[in-house]
Amino acid sequence: MKPAQIILDPPEWLPAWIDTHGDSYPDISTRMLLAIELSALNIEHHTGGPFGAIIFDSVSYQLISAGVNRVISCSASIAHAEIMAITAAQQQLGSFDLSARGLPSCELVSSCEPCAMCFGAVPWSGVRHLVCAARDSDARAIGFDEGPKLSSWKDALLQRGMTVETDICRSDAVEILRHYAGNNGLIYNARHDSLPG
Repeated sequence: MKPAQIILDPPEWLPAWIDTHGDSYPDISTRMLLAIELSALNIEHHTGGPFGAIIFDSVSYQLISAGVNRVISCSASIAHAEIMAITAAQQQLGSFDLSARGLPSCELVSSCEPCAMCFGAVPWSGVRHLVCAARDSDARAIGFDEGPKLSSWKDALLQRGMTVETDICRSDAVEILRHYAGNNGLIYNARHDSLPG
C-alpha cells in the first residue's frame, strides 16, 4: 500500500476572501470580528465547522494568513482553524518557527479558545500573542469535545513568553456556535458514544 498524500487545503472561497482583506486592522475587536466572520462563512459555504482563525503581524496589524475548520472536508482531525492558520503562515513565511529572526511578530486571533490539541500547537508555532473570542465552555456547551486542557492554560502560555487575551467579541462568536448547533451542524467528535455527558 502506498503512503497517503497528506493534503490540508483551504476551502475554495478562502483565497479570494484573503485577497480582499489586505488592510491594516489596529483595532482588536475588528481583527476578532474578521475571525468570527470566517467561522460564519465556513458554515454558510458548507466547508467545515464553526471556527475561524487569523494570523496577523502584531506590529502592522496586517493579515498574514487565515484558516477555518476543515476536519470533515479534509478527513483530518487535526484540521482545526488554528492549525490551518498557523500552517499557512509558516508555509508563507518559510519557517516552522513564527518567532524566527527576521519574521514579523505574530498574533493568532481565534474565534474560540484553543482545544487541548491547539493549546499544544500554539506555543510550538512561535506565535507571540493569542486572542480568543468564545470560551472552551461555549464550544463544549454545543457538544464539542475540547479534550483535557490545563485549567491554568493562560498562565502556562504566559510562562512561555506568550501573552493572551480572552472574551474579545465573545457574544458574537457564541452566536455563531449556537447557530451551527441549532441548524443541526455536525458535531464531529471521535467516539461519540463514549464521551461523558
